[in-house]
Amino acid sequence: MLGISSLLALVSASLAIASPALVDRRSFEVKNGVNYTVFEHAATGSKLSFVSNSGICETTPGVNQFSGYLTVGSNMNMFFWFFEARNSPTTAPLALWLNGGPGCSSMIGLFQENGPCTFNNAPGSTPVLNPNSWNNVANMLYVDQPIGTGFSFGTDTVTSTITAAPFVWNLLQAFYAQFPTYENRNFGLFTESYGGHYGPEFASYFESQNAAVSVGTITGVNVPLVALGINNGWFDPTLQYKAYIDYSLSNPYRALITSSEASSYLSSYNQACLPALNTCISSGTNSACSNADNTCFNDIEGPISTADFDVYDLRAPSQDPFPPGTYVTYLQTASVQSAIGAQVKYQECPNAPFLKFQNTGDDARSFLSTLSTVVQSGIQVLIWAGDADWICNTAGVQAVIAKISFAESAAFNAAPLVPYTVNGVQGGTFKTAGKLSFLNVFNAGHEVPAYQPVLALQAFTQTLSQLPLSST
Repeated sequence: MLGISSLLALVSASLAIASPALVDRRSFEVKNGVNYTVFEHAATGSKLSFVSNSGICETTPGVNQFSGYLTVGSNMNMFFWFFEARNSPTTAPLALWLNGGPGCSSMIGLFQENGPCTFNNAPGSTPVLNPNSWNNVANMLYVDQPIGTGFSFGTDTVTSTITAAPFVWNLLQAFYAQFPTYENRNFGLFTESYGGHYGPEFASYFESQNAAVSVGTITGVNVPLVALGINNGWFDPTLQYKAYIDYSLSNPYRALITSSEASSYLSSYNQACLPALNTCISSGTNSACSNADNTCFNDIEGPISTADFDVYDLRAPSQDPFPPGTYVTYLQTASVQSAIGAQVKYQECPNAPFLKFQNTGDDARSFLSTLSTVVQSGIQVLIWAGDADWICNTAGVQAVIAKISFAESAAFNAAPLVPYTVNGVQGGTFKTAGKLSFLNVFNAGHEVPAYQPVLALQAFTQTLSQLPLSST
């Protein structure tokens, strides 16, 4: 099996810089009755094909939207959907949203969490406008990655978090070239769940690429990263597998296991899961890390999660209907797919991309050190968690943030959690030091913006504005 260095070499080859003598080209084409604008980006050898103002989801008068594909190589088509800011789009920052999985579509975030439209309070077959959409304050870009996820289709060479990052950088380079008005805007990366892997690595990769651009090592456009936000993230399995036990025994809502069961699970963690994870850390091989992931799942995560509760909201039984999955049927409607320029049937979380990550043991690898490096770099970082989520629970997230290494670590860890209010109403607790903030959100499951949309918009706005969290 290829090592990480070999995989990166393949990715780099697939994203090779074209001759500077080449020029960008724009044209138009009709495919299956749909009109596409086509932009060929010389610097990356990639191509954007998109439709304009489909009228789907965002119906606010005067707010532009674009959706379609970035073709990054031979039969490699990554779907994106961009929404202009509802307010001051010519000066508003740009934010990228990525859902996790790995291998889950960012249409989840768009329709269930923070996008311009939602089914959360719409019982019908079409969505309604979301008054708390994040494009109230930012130009929002949603991307289905890796290829094979959501509406993306074609050859998928991504097998890990590290090999995924260059493709998203490539998309941003082509996006800036087609839409140069957004080039110098402050840029924020926001993600969740497996975003505990994606967020630190992608932010670190963007920063390293920016450095290479600045000294002329590579040709490209600076991505002015100023903020990173990750809610209910999966960062470090050593800390977070143990947190499954702690949180299942003691959380704000209901115990899922007894003290005796907790002791048994802890024994399994110490005797099997932790040693396997340590082997993954020391060897770094795909087989060791895949074995660690399987061991910890079989001994801890799997058995606990068989109880009758929703792993994304332990207050509810399994198969909880909130947030509703109505949007999937909507996106699979032929008229909707045609309008937004989608060329394949929508798949929310297909198996193929996930299995490639599983085969490299990516889930069992820690991105805590990378997260520390990103915090040290000086961008604004928000780590937040809904307190009813089990799968990436707040106990595990708080164990992770206590281990982040940065100049203000001691002050951050010594600071108490204090009420976080929105217009005087408490919605959680938080603390902040330096450029790092942590927010524990009350009465929220895995998808925090779906449960607490007003609070989520405030936290997003403050972070993207390069401000520490503060109550209002």
